[in-house]
Order: sequence, then C-alpha cells, then structure tokens
Amino acid sequence: MSERLDPDHHLRGLADPGTDTVILVPGIDGTALLFYRQLPLLAQHFNVLSFPLPDDPDASMEDLVADLARLIGEVSDHGAILLGESFGGALSMSTALAHPELVRGLVVVNSFPYLDQRVQLRLAPLALKVMPWGLMPIVRRFTEAKLHSPHCLDEDLAEFHQRSRAIGQHGYRRRLEIIRGYDIRNRLSDIEAPTLFLAGDRDRLVPSVDWGRFMVDRVPNADLQILEGYGHVCLINHDLDVSEPVANWWSTRPSANHPGGDG
Repeated sequence: MSERLDPDHHLRGLADPGTDTVILVPGIDGTALLFYRQLPLLAQHFNVLSFPLPDDPDASMEDLVADLARLIGEVSDHGAILLGESFGGALSMSTALAHPELVRGLVVVNSFPYLDQRVQLRLAPLALKVMPWGLMPIVRRFTEAKLHSPHCLDEDLAEFHQRSRAIGQHGYRRRLEIIRGYDIRNRLSDIEAPTLFLAGDRDRLVPSVDWGRFMVDRVPNADLQILEGYGHVCLINHDLDVSEPVANWWSTRPSANHPGGDG
C-alpha cells in the first residue's frame, strides 16, 4: 500500500467493494488535515481517505498526478471520486485528464483552471525563500478575512491555525510555482468524468463563482452549486456538511449504483 495511507489521514471502510470511494485532495496546505470535519460526514456515504501531498521542492504537477493515480489503483478496482479543494481541485482535474479510466467523478471546491495574478504568483515563492517560515502563522492570522467565511467560529479558526502548523515549507512553495504554470482552460471539454463544482460566493482569494461558471459551461457533464455565505477555506466551517450536496449529486449519476461501471 502507498505510504499515503497514514492512520492520521483516516482510511475508512475500503474493504467494502460495493461502496464508492472518495479521495480527498487538499489545497495548497497539502497536509489533508483540514478535512477533519468533512471526512466523517462523507464516510457515512462513501469509502473515504485523504491524499496528503509531499513536502517536496521538486515535485511537478505530473509527479502529483502519477502519485494520485497510483493511490487510486491501490485502493479501488473500479476507480474513485476525487474531491479536491482549491489547488487540490486543479490536481484532481489534471488527474481526470491524464487518467480518465481511474476517475469516476470529480467534486471541485473553490478551484480554477488558471490564475491570472501573474505578478503575485511570481513574487510569492521568492518571498517565501527569504521570509522565515516561522512567521507564517502570523501571516495567516493577518489574512483571516481573505481566507475564511465571514461567520467562521473562533474555534474553527483556532483549529485551522493549529493544524496549519503541519504545513511543510518546501512543498507549499513548490505548489505556488506549479500554479504559476497551470492552465487547462482549453482542455476542460476533454474532462469525461461527471463533475460537481462547488463555489463559495464570499471567496476573496480566488474568484470561485466566476471560475465555476466558466468551467461548468465547458466541462461536458458538469453541475455548479454556489455555497452562499462561504469563503475560500470553507470545509472547516461548523455549519457546512459537504456530504449532502455530494451524495445528492452522485445519487443522480447513472453509474452511482454500479461501482464497476464506466460512468
């Protein structure tokens, strides 16, 4: 089995061949620790595990896609549903393009096919090289209003900051570099997997709703749901149960009752 199947990342119920598998793909934090609230909720409907990203200064998008594809093959004989948040949504869509036979469905949360903040994306990795990594907790506290939902509870924020301490410097910086060269706008029509886009209308980091509308118009078998009142880092919120829209959407898919089918 892959080293990514760490007990801390909650491998759930994969012995049940009759239940669809969901793999949670984290955002730029890479730890997968921020899925703590959603993982047990999704586990009521699916086999669920998470896919922490390596703290590797040299990992490319192609490397991450290969690792994720390998994990899918290890845990499921009939492919998996990928639920990716932000950078994880980009990685999930890239995996669906490279390995359509492995990806039965996509759930893409507050993500994008391209980002046009070219100056910021060029400067951010450079800034992280000179800034002491120990200052990042302070930076995250100053950017709370941009990252989080307006109604996020203090205890949710405290949990976010505690878990964010596990974010590795090298992988974080490398993922910023990957985003700078990421552009699948012209390939969206090639995504074969049924796709659900979830976009927070209070996202101040990424124009998630605009990108969601852009992508749903181009991905052949796609739906869009607006998460009203939610910001970019929304999956930690006390009042968001992402399993409801995901399970309802997946139950309408022709392949939902046939895990071995081709979707």
